[in-house]
Amino acid sequence: MDEIEARFVALLDGRMTRDAVDRWAGRWLADDGLSWDELSLWALRLLFGIDLPRGPGGDYLHDDSQVRDWLVELRRRRAR
Repeated sequence: MDEIEARFVALLDGRMTRDAVDRWAGRWLADDGLSWDELSLWALRLLFGIDLPRGPGGDYLHDDSQVRDWLVELRRRRAR
């Protein structure tokens, strides 16, 4: 879970690209040998597809504000 949260932070800080975060999450989701708890799966699914465009030549489907909100929600859920 720490690594997943770190990807949200790295993306928002500009240390990782959306493409890199998407590929990282996709790799873990594609591994059928792993099982995930509900929170980890929720977060990985958000990160997988984080690089999707809103449309041709447009902004991202999920802007930085929404990603920040997801990070806040992730931290809130982890604190339970």
